[in-house]
Amino acid sequence: MGEKFLIDGPDDAPVTILLAHGAGAPMDSASMTATAKVLAVAGFRVARFEFGYMAARRTAAGRKPPPRAETLNPEYKAAVAELGATAPVIIGGKSMGGRVASMVADDLHSAGKIAGLLCLGYPFHPPAKPEQLRTKHLAGLTTPTLICQGTRDEFGTREEVSGYALSKAIELLWLEDGDHDLKPRKSISGFSAADHLKTIAEAVAAWAGRLGR
Repeated sequence: MGEKFLIDGPDDAPVTILLAHGAGAPMDSASMTATAKVLAVAGFRVARFEFGYMAARRTAAGRKPPPRAETLNPEYKAAVAELGATAPVIIGGKSMGGRVASMVADDLHSAGKIAGLLCLGYPFHPPAKPEQLRTKHLAGLTTPTLICQGTRDEFGTREEVSGYALSKAIELLWLEDGDHDLKPRKSISGFSAADHLKTIAEAVAAWAGRLGR
């Protein structure tokens, strides 16, 4: 597989989760690393990869702005193919990474290449622009999907999302007082970031266990 993927968890795990990063932070950001570690402890094999524009930031090419999310669809499909997992695969990612995964999910699911979709902080709309929805394709989504979302995420709060037309294939896990990184304000919510990560891992394990049934 070369250097393309960061792998956590056992090689013989029954399910592999492939995660892409958000628009502005790399695959080895503190948030992505903490999430991968907790999912690995829950028994998953977790593979992280970077889109080309983000990988280029590690070289002399310097900083490139994120391209339009839909232009990354072929890169996500290529990553699934390159991963070459034999066990069932769940695709997803953080913010934009999850959004790109959601746009290729039905093609891959109908072809038998993935079992589900996991979005960590889905960007339902740009911050402060609730009218610019990124939900059209989510209404007809057929891939089993779990979206983990903070209740105060500026890309889509609990109140906002409750009014969206979302497919019945989508389950939502709401994390109390979580922001776009799913982190709560402990003094207000009584929860820590570690608490929410544990909740996510338990929820993903329970949800993944239902996928093949």
